[in-house]
Amino acid sequence: MAYAAGVDVGSTQTKAVIVDEEGTIVGRSLIDTGANVIQAAEESFLTALREHGIDEEEVEYVVGTGYGRYRVTFGNTQVTEISCHGRGAVHLFPNTRTVVDMGGQDTKAISVSADGEIVDFCMNDKCAAGTGRFLGAAAAALDIPIDDLGPVSLRSTKPIKISTTCTVFAESEVLAWIGKGKKIEDILWGVHKSIASRSAGLMRRVGINDEITFTGGVSRNLGMVKALEDRIEKPLNISDDCHYMGALGAALFALDNVLSGRTPIHTTTGATT
Repeated sequence: MAYAAGVDVGSTQTKAVIVDEEGTIVGRSLIDTGANVIQAAEESFLTALREHGIDEEEVEYVVGTGYGRYRVTFGNTQVTEISCHGRGAVHLFPNTRTVVDMGGQDTKAISVSADGEIVDFCMNDKCAAGTGRFLGAAAAALDIPIDDLGPVSLRSTKPIKISTTCTVFAESEVLAWIGKGKKIEDILWGVHKSIASRSAGLMRRVGINDEITFTGGVSRNLGMVKALEDRIEKPLNISDDCHYMGALGAALFALDNVLSGRTPIHTTTGATT
């Protein structure tokens, strides 16, 4: 059995996925990127291998993706995260035509074809207001774990309108609302609604099609899922592997290379398989 791998080096977390010849995920890992990007890529890859007891020599091809894709020094090549998220989304949800990828530093809206090819995309690369970093600022201001943001926000009955469009000032605005006696859940739901509004704006620029897949680390936040679904008035595809979508797409691109290098088997009719 041969394997292929994808390593997605993000701004805050690094993910690795190992797939077999059928494209099935057989190993995955998720670690904090930290200051040493090269080390994070290597550690994530080796952790994913250990999950399934795979030897490094059994992995025939490795693709790096994410902002630190060129730091995957053991990789064979690199593919942009936009292409990888599109490919991974269609692999998990074949009817996907729009992808929204929300990570720590940016949000991307991607239009894809039936085979996962990128049709169009846009991203908020100049501002982190609609990203996980904005949520992180709110968590810091309220001194609560970032994993609690979504569940707490869903308890809101009267959301606060968040006016700032800058992550730098998000903490100050949150603290100001606390000082006015507003409930934490109402403030957080306002933060989620603000991010959803900006993300929906990106999605409209590429087209909000019937089937939408939510990828990236923020897809694990149920409050963000609800806020975005409310905003676009459509359901979102979510799975436990959505956080690994970039690494999965990279692994599938790596698998393409593995399979294309195989010697064709000739049949009696001259056809190949």
